[in-house]
Amino acid sequence: MSVSTAIPAKETTRKPVATMERAGFKSRQCSTIGQNNYPPKNTPVSDSRFSVVSLFSGCGGLDLGFVGGFEFLGAYYEKTLFDIAWANEINSAACRTYRKNIGGHIVEGDIWDALPNAPESADIVIGGFPCQDISVNGKGAGVEGKRSRLYLAMVEAVSRIRPKVFVAENVKGLLMKHNKKSLEQVLSDFRALGYEVSYRLYQAVDFGVPQTRERVFIVGTRPDAATFVHPEPVCSSYTTAREAIGDVEHLDEDEEFNHIWSLADKSPEQGNRKMVAERAGYTIRAECHGNMQFHYSLPRRISMREAARFQSFPDSFIFDAKLRETKRQVGNAVPPVLAWHIAKAVENVLTGGEA
Repeated sequence: MSVSTAIPAKETTRKPVATMERAGFKSRQCSTIGQNNYPPKNTPVSDSRFSVVSLFSGCGGLDLGFVGGFEFLGAYYEKTLFDIAWANEINSAACRTYRKNIGGHIVEGDIWDALPNAPESADIVIGGFPCQDISVNGKGAGVEGKRSRLYLAMVEAVSRIRPKVFVAENVKGLLMKHNKKSLEQVLSDFRALGYEVSYRLYQAVDFGVPQTRERVFIVGTRPDAATFVHPEPVCSSYTTAREAIGDVEHLDEDEEFNHIWSLADKSPEQGNRKMVAERAGYTIRAECHGNMQFHYSLPRRISMREAARFQSFPDSFIFDAKLRETKRQVGNAVPPVLAWHIAKAVENVLTGGEA
């Protein structure tokens, strides 16, 4: 198994679009900063496969990152040693997209109804528990809120399944001062299960995602597993908005390719920010009152395909939904490229690689 970071893109069968080179743009390269978080080439690694249970799966951004095997902006993110054994999501449209792109193993329905039928054992449990009550745009209820309190379902899953590693993702707001008690409660509940737990705030642009998106990853390891080492940034420069979408911006609308956009004018609500061509994209949000950022040079909002690019989804990933629901799926997702780097660090724990 190759143990390098992302390698040059292999040939794919994605819908043909103008290449970045033809458009006059060249994607910036990520350095090998943080490569020591992966096993050196002379370190023996396991050829075993590891099973994953995925909760709050959404359309599958975190899951895609964990299995790998996809191309994004000229780099190929190799397959990992992980297989998704079981997944759960309550949103029907997100489940359709997941089945179309990841697999038919996703179970649609409420997490508390589905959990009793989850596998009794798995190597990894992953999930991004709902964040509406924690987000800076939420109502400040913290983990006591109706939605964010669903983190307890993940605690229950870890308690039942006893994975070697669990990975929980959430918004930066979890680390804010007013959410201190919420963070302490989440960490305490996981640690009470006997896991060594750590967390870190990640900036997505540091890992090859063309978007300034900050997210918290909480990782727990069972006492008999190696300590998890959070991956360090791998990019010495950021991919700009123009580099991310310059080859698709002038294409005609194409619903099949998700290259469609909202016609809403400016409003007093969220979603009126204009992209800047020479900086990374702004955070793609799930709830923007029907709006989405405006394109940096064209008289329209960015398309769903462009939003997916900013989230680091490959062009072969097709969202099986209409405009509004696709916005929600894209905005709620964990960027697959960032998830891939987390997955490689988890893989390192399970294969005995040295940090």
